Amino acid sequence: MDKQRNIIIAVVLTALVLFGWEAGVGYFYPQANKPQPVQQAAPEAAKPTREGGLRDAADVALEQQDLKTALAAPGRVPIAAPGVSGSINLTGALLDDLVLNRHRETVEKNSGPVRMFSPSGTPAQQYAQFGWVGEGIAAPTAQTVWTAPQGAKLTPSTPVVLTWDNGKGQVFSLTFKVDDNYLITADQQIQNRGTGAVAVQPFALVNRTDRTAAAYAWTLRTGGIGAFDGSVTFGPKYETLAKDGTMPQPGNADWIGFTDVYWMSAVIPVNAKAQGAFRSQGNGIFRADVVYDKSVVQPGQALTRETKLFAGAKEHKVLDAYEKAGIPNFGLAIDWGWFRWFEKPIFWLLTKLFSLVGNFGVAIILLTAIVRGIMFPVAQRGFASMAAMRAIQPKMKAIQERYKDDKQKQQLEIMALYKQEKVNPLAGCLPMFLQIPVFFALYKVLMLAIEMRHQPFVFWIKDLSAPDPLHILNLFGLLPFTPPSFLAIGVLALLLGVTMYLQFKLNPAQMDPAQQQVFALMPWFMMFIMAPFASGLLVYWITSNLLTIAQQKFLYSRHPQLKAMAEKEAQDKARAAERGKSKA
Repeated sequence: MDKQRNIIIAVVLTALVLFGWEAGVGYFYPQANKPQPVQQAAPEAAKPTREGGLRDAADVALEQQDLKTALAAPGRVPIAAPGVSGSINLTGALLDDLVLNRHRETVEKNSGPVRMFSPSGTPAQQYAQFGWVGEGIAAPTAQTVWTAPQGAKLTPSTPVVLTWDNGKGQVFSLTFKVDDNYLITADQQIQNRGTGAVAVQPFALVNRTDRTAAAYAWTLRTGGIGAFDGSVTFGPKYETLAKDGTMPQPGNADWIGFTDVYWMSAVIPVNAKAQGAFRSQGNGIFRADVVYDKSVVQPGQALTRETKLFAGAKEHKVLDAYEKAGIPNFGLAIDWGWFRWFEKPIFWLLTKLFSLVGNFGVAIILLTAIVRGIMFPVAQRGFASMAAMRAIQPKMKAIQERYKDDKQKQQLEIMALYKQEKVNPLAGCLPMFLQIPVFFALYKVLMLAIEMRHQPFVFWIKDLSAPDPLHILNLFGLLPFTPPSFLAIGVLALLLGVTMYLQFKLNPAQMDPAQQQVFALMPWFMMFIMAPFASGLLVYWITSNLLTIAQQKFLYSRHPQLKAMAEKEAQDKARAAERGKSKA
C-alpha cells in the first residue's frame, strides 16, 4: 500500500511541476523568442523578451516612420566607424542615432544592424547628451543648435568639434572621438572670455525608454548598472526607479548607465570625481547621469572635462580591453554572477574550441566530451561502488526483514553494513552532481554571452541560445498555433527524453519498486522541463547522455557481475510478472 501511495504521489507531483512550469519559466527564464509577427495592437503590450526591443506592432511601425523623418532632417554629423554607424544631432549635440555594425536584429542575414540609439520622441528613444549646468551663465540646452565644420564626419581618424557661443563671453565646445568598437569620447570645454568668473558643473547622461528593455530575471539582470568606488552594482529595476523617482548613488561614479542582456549604454567620467544618479522622468522614460564637481573658471581661462560613452554590445574581449585601458571593472558588466570563477573558464574553453572547429554546436559537443573524459575516473569509481551495492543486496534484504518493525534499528544496521563492506551508497550519484556546475556555467554562457547569439548548429537550429523552434505538436510549424511552453516539445527535447530513457534502462534496477517507477518517469519528465531551454543546453545534455551510455557499456564490460545481476533481476521480474498474469 505504501509503495502504491508513493507512486501516486510521484505522478501527482510530476503533473504539478509540468503544468506549473510555464509560469516558472516565464519568470526565471525569459525566452529568446524570434521577433513577433505583425499583429493588431493589443490592449496590453507583450511581455519583454531576452533580446529586448519594441514589442507592440504599432510601436514598431511608428518607430520606422519617426526614424525616417528624424534622420532625413538637416543638421546631422555622420558617424562611420567599424563598430558603430549613425549621426550626431546638432540640435542639442545629442548622440541619438547609432547602430551596431557587427550585430543583426534577427537571425535573418538581411535583417539589418541592431539599433542602439533612437532620437528623442520616437518609441525606442535612447540617446546620450553632454552638457553643463551653471550659475549666472547661459549654458547650452537640448534645444541649442551647435555649429560643426562643413563636411564634418566622425571616424576613428577624424574627430569632430562642435561649438556654441552664448553671446555673453563664454564659448562651449564638444570634441567627439570614436574608436573601432563602441567607445565615443567627448571633451567638454568651456572658455571664459568674459570679464567675471563663472561657476559650472559639466554633466553627461544616457536617456532611454523601458519600452525596449529586455526582460529581467534573477539570472539575467537588466535595468540600471554602474560601478561606484570600484564596486559594480546591478540595479535599480525600471519599476523600482519609476516608484522612487530619483536614486542618487553613493560614492564616486566610475561609470553608470543602463544594461540589457546583450547591450549597454554607459557614461564614464575620466580623471575627475563625479556623482552618479538614476532618475525617472515619467511615462517610462529614465536617465542615468554623472555630474562633475563645481568648478570656477576665471576670465581668460578654460575648463575641460573628458567623458567617455560606451554604447554597444557586451563583447567580453572588448569590455576586458576597456578595463585594461583604465575603466574599473568594466568586464563585470556581463552578469556572470557569483560563479564567474567557474563560468568564465567554461566560456574560454568553448570559444577556443569554436576557433578550432568554426561551429558552436560542434564546440559544445567537444566540450561535453572533454568534461565527461575528465570525470571518467570518478564515474568508474561510482560504477564500482554501484556493483558493490548490488552485491550486498541479499544482506540488506535480510536486515530489512529482520528489523521490519524497527525502522531506526534497520537504518543503523544498514549503515553498519555499508561501513563493514566499505560501500558508499552516494558514490554512484557523484558524477551527476559534478555535472551540475558545468551545466549551470553553460546555461549562463548561452544566456549572457553575445558571442553565442545567433550562432547556428545544423539544419533548423539557427540560434543555439534560443529554444528549439520546431514543435512536434504543431507539426513543426505547419499548423497555425504555438503550443504553450510546457507542451512545446521540439526535436531536441524528444531526443533528450529518448537518450535519457536508454541511459536509465542500462542502470541496475532499484530495490524499491516505487523508486523504479519514478526513474522510469524521469526521462519524460525532463523532456518537458528542458524543452523551453536554449538549444545549446539540449545539445550538451543529449551528447552527455550518449557518452554516458557508451561509458556504461564499457564499465559493464569491466564489471560483468553487475551486468549479470541486472540481467538476473530483469529475468526474475519478467517471471514474476508472468506468474501474476497467470493467476489473474
